[in-house]
Amino acid sequence: MLTIDRATHDAIIAHARRDHPDEACGVVAGPIGSDVPARFIPMLNAAMSPTFYEFDSGDLLRLYREMDDRDEEPVVVYHSHTSTEAYPSRTDINLAGEPGAHYVLVSTRDGADQAGPVEFRSYRIVDGEVTEEEVRVVDRYEDVAATQQKAEH
Repeated sequence: MLTIDRATHDAIIAHARRDHPDEACGVVAGPIGSDVPARFIPMLNAAMSPTFYEFDSGDLLRLYREMDDRDEEPVVVYHSHTSTEAYPSRTDINLAGEPGAHYVLVSTRDGADQAGPVEFRSYRIVDGEVTEEEVRVVDRYEDVAATQQKAEH
């Protein structure tokens, strides 16, 4: 299950809407081993395409160096689909190189780029296998930790 705070969830959707009709893409980094998406990092779609996204290689290198310096890893890798459902394409699956990451897709089709609900779905992609997972949106991560501590006692 992906647990994501409301502000980050909303920022991903806003980025997808802003870049429409091109696909938007980015990363949400978090402390290594935490599975907590903490730092929203919108990226430029170097392909500038409505059907494909590509991280700029220089930007990606800088991002990985920065995450390394901060003891972070990519917890979420996200992008948008502008005219299809929020499900990984064959290209998305082939490019999924972070087996520990949640792959989030947002669909801005059918007017969702303007307003209203969007499809916001998360997947694990490991060795070409796609598994959809539940998405839980919380106001704050502290609320999750408090609920888990109560359940343990």
